[in-house]
Amino acid sequence: MASAEEGALNVARSFSGFAWRPRLADGRTALMLAQQLDLPEVVARALAGRGIGAAEAEAYLSPTLRTQLPDPCHLRDMDRGAARIADAVAAEEGIAVFGDYDVDGATSSALLTRFFRALGRPIEVYIPDRIREGYGPNGPALRALAARGARVVITVDCGISAFEALDEAKACGLDVVVVDHHVAEERLPAAHAVINPNRLDEESPHRQLAAVGVAFLLVVAVNRELRRRGFFNAVRREPDLLQWLDIVALGTVCDQVRLTGINRALVAQGLKVMAARGNAGLRALADVARLEQKPEAWHLGFMLGPRINAGGRVGRPDLGARLLATDDDDEALALARELDAFNAERREIEAQVLEQALAQAEEQAGGRSPDERALLFLAGENWHPGVIGIVASRVIERYHRPVCVAGIDGAMARGSGRSVPGIDLGAAIIAARQEGLLLNGGGHAMAAGFAVARERLAELGSFLEERIARQRAEAGEELGRLLYLDGAVAVRAATPDLIASLNALAPFGTGNAEPRFVIPAARIGKADVVGENHVRVFVSGADGGRLKAMAFRAADNPLGRALLETGGLPLHLAGKLRADTWMGRNEVQMFIDDAAPVA
Repeated sequence: MASAEEGALNVARSFSGFAWRPRLADGRTALMLAQQLDLPEVVARALAGRGIGAAEAEAYLSPTLRTQLPDPCHLRDMDRGAARIADAVAAEEGIAVFGDYDVDGATSSALLTRFFRALGRPIEVYIPDRIREGYGPNGPALRALAARGARVVITVDCGISAFEALDEAKACGLDVVVVDHHVAEERLPAAHAVINPNRLDEESPHRQLAAVGVAFLLVVAVNRELRRRGFFNAVRREPDLLQWLDIVALGTVCDQVRLTGINRALVAQGLKVMAARGNAGLRALADVARLEQKPEAWHLGFMLGPRINAGGRVGRPDLGARLLATDDDDEALALARELDAFNAERREIEAQVLEQALAQAEEQAGGRSPDERALLFLAGENWHPGVIGIVASRVIERYHRPVCVAGIDGAMARGSGRSVPGIDLGAAIIAARQEGLLLNGGGHAMAAGFAVARERLAELGSFLEERIARQRAEAGEELGRLLYLDGAVAVRAATPDLIASLNALAPFGTGNAEPRFVIPAARIGKADVVGENHVRVFVSGADGGRLKAMAFRAADNPLGRALLETGGLPLHLAGKLRADTWMGRNEVQMFIDDAAPVA
């Protein structure tokens, strides 16, 4: 293992246009951690590179709910919301959940379904149709829930900006408890309780919670309130809340919130629960997705999450929540297969929209490289609203800038945006709404959604680009164009033992980046294109070692072409090292993020 300083290899501009930087500039901190805590050097270096000192290391390496779970009632309105829900449970009033159609919304809805079922109080779950109804609560749906007997409605992963809809809910006698995590405004909606760690008047340190994390705290608070009231007895037993952490982990990872503090504990413990395969829906989904190993965070984000999302993207928004809530194996398998088929359909639609969006990005640049812009704002006629968020993510992979993609339908356009670390896209979208540019909109730092009149698209694009450019200037970094490395590794040193050491740092995700290493002067023995535009290579090192590696969706970009056309010349390869257990193997493979020529 070489040092992080050597790992940067003085690469000023890689094939993907990145400048490489060592994550840890001074190795003395890592050496101190290794000595004090008796850690392998590679683990100590990664800890130090993430700003973890000796005092925080134990909690970081062994995240537990015992030490990390906060008192739910430290959140504003939690006491009030939990009390109203407990009243409804005790009086057998009608309770409904109004969820979002993404993974965070589906997991939140399924978690509450399972909780109330365990209490002997079945609830109704309503997930709006993305195309017909759009995002968040709407008046007609809330009135319909009231007409069917609901007296309390819990909104999950939505509601913080649903001012008009919640005014209607109040008018028809509904008590609404908002459970959300999106950035709030100074004004709050008219609800019985608004539980959101990102309220402007909130003092919680846990602003990184996904909606499903907030919903889990609500479950803890309601359960505690019912216990205080004597609701549980020898016949009606208190449920084990920890059994549902697999659902919480899925929503937390897929919403790309920071995996620090409480989120890290929720995901770490949730992955253990998921490995036991107790949830019928997750078990069926893993089988359909051919997940045949112990689940890691990236499996949730790239294999399970897209399938849960698929129903909401192509017109069946309730399927994900139903799958995660069912205990029936036959129903679970049928729903998982249906979602898998919808996911295949989604990929076809996505490919068509992505091709048009990338062409527009080049045209829009007006002679400049698209990655010189602060923001790419792309819009097209009849682009399917169910795939625009994914398309935005794919465009970011190529240009490394915040991206907004909007589908125009008649006089209105619905858009979705994705950001890069250091740029708060949600704040820019809220500012646009406050300026009167949007019909609706909101989000958080890394993702946002909006609805805008067609004639104001250009005005909105200019407004957002100016806001993002200002954020970039204030940050003082070339955001999105720096690739951080944790060190250099020889091919022969990429062993299962190394992977086991690195896994002490898991779960990986936003805010806790998976360690990235460079293999210096690697030679490509064989390269070919496999699957959906992926480049597979076999790497050999000067030490005689050999390693399989993959660059995803790279065949038609500069990175992929460099790998395919090396002509025998060595390349520096940067990427992540993971276990390869396919068909009983115990090997290591590299997932290539970037490459650079050897000077």
